[in-house]
Amino acid sequence: MVATSVAMPPVATWHWLRGWARLPRLLADRSRAPLPDRSRAPLPDRSLEPLPDRSLGPRADRSRAARPDRRIAPSRLAAEPARSAAEPAHPAAEPVRLAPRRPSAPPAAAPSPLAPPAGPSPSLPAAVLFDRDGTLVADVPYNGDPGLVVVMPGAREAVERLRGAGVPTAVVSNQSGVARGLLRAEQVEAVNRRVEELLGPLGPWMVCVHGPEDGCRCRKPGPGLIEAAAGALGVDARDCVVIGDIGADVEAARAAGARAVLVPTAVTREEEVAAAPEVASDLVAAVELLLGPAEGRR
Repeated sequence: MVATSVAMPPVATWHWLRGWARLPRLLADRSRAPLPDRSRAPLPDRSLEPLPDRSLGPRADRSRAARPDRRIAPSRLAAEPARSAAEPAHPAAEPVRLAPRRPSAPPAAAPSPLAPPAGPSPSLPAAVLFDRDGTLVADVPYNGDPGLVVVMPGAREAVERLRGAGVPTAVVSNQSGVARGLLRAEQVEAVNRRVEELLGPLGPWMVCVHGPEDGCRCRKPGPGLIEAAAGALGVDARDCVVIGDIGADVEAARAAGARAVLVPTAVTREEEVAAAPEVASDLVAAVELLLGPAEGRR
């Protein structure tokens, strides 16, 4: 103490002694003070801290990781053999329904409970199935051009007469040009659409696209087209009438148990006319065999 007081100035010695005198009181006050609330301490802002470099760790940057090769493999269609022109485009067991695509019509109003039932009377045929080429329109061999469609004389009047009597109709047609590679199904459908533009809706279109060598059941003179059209209309084939221009149409009707009416043209053979059960000079006369003479022709 004496040495310190000698080495230090008097004022400094006084402050030094005063600090030692206050030390016990400061320690006692600190022991009684409450601990600071660390739960309310603000969290340190780490938004500006640099992210650790993990590119070499187990969770490396995925943007630089190797990705699988997603390139499209060569099309399998290239490995498939091309369909030959003579190969049939459809199975030989069933006809193809090539109905013209028309905009959907608004739903029909519900019939009145007092109105007579729709549909043909019991004395009328359940449906009339028309051949297309040589019957409804002029026969143009393997026609795929809608611009070449010409309506046969009396076709419009005959169809309208059946429509007015409530007799459903359909079309049954052989189109072997598809199997021969001379036509595409889209062309056949385009021609069918043109026929309906000229004659109005004709009901289901049943088309055989096979060739004579395919041995299908639907190609006329087989009964497949007749049965398919009757099934699409919901009637029995035996209650239908088939109208065509050659013997194959008559034989198809007979095979299905339907009634046949032949309307001969320049290509109809004499033996086919002789073998037909019923013959009419044109389509109007053929419909008169079914419905009777029209009002103005009695």
